[in-house]
Amino acid sequence: MVEWEQAVRDFERVLKAERSASPHTVRAYLADLRQFGEFISQQFGSHGSALALPRVSREQVRNFLAWLLENHRKSSVARKLSSLKTFFRFARSRGWIHHDPVAAVQAPRKEQELPNHLTVDDTFRLLGAAIGEEPIRARDAALLETLYSCGLRVSELVGLNWIDIDTNLELVRVRGKGSKERLVPVGRKALEALERYREKIPQLCRHGVREPEAVFLNRSGRRLTTRSVARRLDRYVRAAALGNKVSPHAIRHSFATHLLNAGADLRAIQELLGHASLATTQRYTHLNLDYLMQVYDKAHPRAGKG
Repeated sequence: MVEWEQAVRDFERVLKAERSASPHTVRAYLADLRQFGEFISQQFGSHGSALALPRVSREQVRNFLAWLLENHRKSSVARKLSSLKTFFRFARSRGWIHHDPVAAVQAPRKEQELPNHLTVDDTFRLLGAAIGEEPIRARDAALLETLYSCGLRVSELVGLNWIDIDTNLELVRVRGKGSKERLVPVGRKALEALERYREKIPQLCRHGVREPEAVFLNRSGRRLTTRSVARRLDRYVRAAALGNKVSPHAIRHSFATHLLNAGADLRAIQELLGHASLATTQRYTHLNLDYLMQVYDKAHPRAGKG
């Protein structure tokens, strides 16, 4: 019989070598699987490393989910269940199990929350708050302009290299999830901000640039981290007096919403965001009521207007 820990290690290897999963995705899968293994060890007296994979039951899975729901959001529990489903499908494909204990288990209904996003006016206030002559402000202004102009994930933003930016064609090559590449237009405001920032890199990195290929650098001359981007964004959110918490992902939501409100096609937005599913893109967009009323009045044959 295949033991739990050995199966998890094999799954990790496949994620990295065959599925080209990102380090973040691999960490999330492993954390979920090991949490499940530890739960079984505590609740059913099995030692995690000695747990035989075929002995995992549907009842154990359901008990695990019930335990999670006591202290976790439904969306988090649903994600952990998704990790288990992927793992057990992998185990069955390897012939390690003949019965999938997770297949018939339903995820809890998620809370219906609209992702946070900014209005156009608030977005402009945020971008304006970063403008300044200091090298670090030039970098931050370029960072925020690029984030909003291209609708990037924060991991995609910090992963940009100068060779990815085509100033003549006004395009950016983006490496997204699963090592998938896409081309995204970049606005002139962002390109101008990038040019101003590039001129100030020697002042920002006074002790030299250690990663010259990277676009966004810290003072040590190394590639900026996603956590640093979030911290710098918090600074300008406070400076712009926006009030609410704004994450880098909220800027991506805002990018999609503003395009849709301006008449962009949903499938075009899907391509720009790098989504595999149109349903995912729909969750990123928020049509305001005034816009919906205008569309209705103009298009519906019984609206009585237009």
